Amino acid sequence: MIPVIVSGGVGSRLWPVSREQHPKPFIRLGDGQSLLQKAFLRASQLKATKAVMTVTNRDLFFKTQDDYAEVASLNTRFDYVLEPFGRNTAAAIAAAALEIERQHGPNEIMLVLAADHLITDQSGFELAVEQAHAMAQQDQIVTFGIQPTAPETGYGYIETHGQRVIRFVEKPNIQKAQEYLDAGHYLWNAGMFCFKAGVLLAQMQQHCPDILHTTRQCLAASRRTQGQNITQVELDPDSFIQVPENSIDYAVMEKCQNMAVVPCNIGWTDIGSWTALGDLTDSDDRGNRVQGQALLHDSSNCTIQSSDRLVGTVGVSNLLIIDTPDALLVADRSKAQDVKHLFATLKNLGHETHKTHKTVHRPWGTYTVLGEGDGFKIKRIEVNPGGRLSLQMHHHRSEHWIVVSGKAHVQNGDAELTIATNESTYIQAGRKHRLENQQDQMLVMIEVQSGTYLGEDDIVRFEDQYGRIG
Repeated sequence: MIPVIVSGGVGSRLWPVSREQHPKPFIRLGDGQSLLQKAFLRASQLKATKAVMTVTNRDLFFKTQDDYAEVASLNTRFDYVLEPFGRNTAAAIAAAALEIERQHGPNEIMLVLAADHLITDQSGFELAVEQAHAMAQQDQIVTFGIQPTAPETGYGYIETHGQRVIRFVEKPNIQKAQEYLDAGHYLWNAGMFCFKAGVLLAQMQQHCPDILHTTRQCLAASRRTQGQNITQVELDPDSFIQVPENSIDYAVMEKCQNMAVVPCNIGWTDIGSWTALGDLTDSDDRGNRVQGQALLHDSSNCTIQSSDRLVGTVGVSNLLIIDTPDALLVADRSKAQDVKHLFATLKNLGHETHKTHKTVHRPWGTYTVLGEGDGFKIKRIEVNPGGRLSLQMHHHRSEHWIVVSGKAHVQNGDAELTIATNESTYIQAGRKHRLENQQDQMLVMIEVQSGTYLGEDDIVRFEDQYGRIG
């Protein structure tokens, strides 16, 4: 069996922690693990797992690898399908199924999992997967239905008869949700599936042939690379844009005649809001849930998260207070689903806080914006041991580099030099340059940029070991 982790979407309802370049799967929970790491461990620990395939945005590839490296065993086989942009889950799963069919044949069983869901009962999950695997071997398409515990309006539902799917139901209002709960034969739709690759592709040929055809054309034009225990398919953007955008539920699952369901109770939640995420933290005797530093007086039923600053509250109740270095969210707990509207507005305005944090992850390490103003920007740069930035040039800015700790190997025009702690160099605008850490310890630097334009897109790459040219 090949588990396929679909890691797409932004998680706009979890802004300001979730952003386009640091989406919901990378959010760390109280135990220090990200949702993506938990999904990977859940998949890789299954007895039948031969390899773990991940479908994600190519800009998140190195970030995904870093997350996996913290928890994966040395003999794990990784397969990646890298999207240039999102086309919803039908395209993602079609690409995965076609690639699995190419590698392993049409009878290979796929287990499709979301990267940003939480499952707390691993043994119950393994049992449910075993049941789904046996049904998939009989050419059924299997979904997983969660036994509802409340009239939840944030989830879709599945109407069932035993292990047969009658129909999928959209997210209901509270009255309908209560009717479904009382009826006893409706389950929450967990968005997880199990099937043979060939069986799904046959259903896609029947119900959404345009998606299947254009995805197959895209894969034919895409670049594949292979190494020890890793296969990587980078989808061609010019042909991927031609794939119609649709969810796997609408395109296929709601139209299938051979859908089966495994009812289960596995401690599942999709962490769809700050209320749901906050509820994972134990509360005090007044219902407050706090991660980080907070001082509360006469306050109740508040969810507070602050990584850097002290949050103080006086005489408030039912609030969400989420503090990050560059953005603060304050919301009524009952309006947690509406945080997505703030995210949409920020994106429409082109505001940087919809996209990145102050600390930005790159394949070679991280940079953190410490301050900026008219004509200048100051960054803290950390380069991993062995990390190597691209050979690059900027048109509009010059850079001063000061080494705080470690040693920097620098190409500055035609010169190559090593800069030790407390030493510096100057990179003139228009000059080719490269930064590299050849040591076995972290390189930490302060970079001071000055110029007429300081945007991250003022960069021309000539050579890059991570494939980022342009």
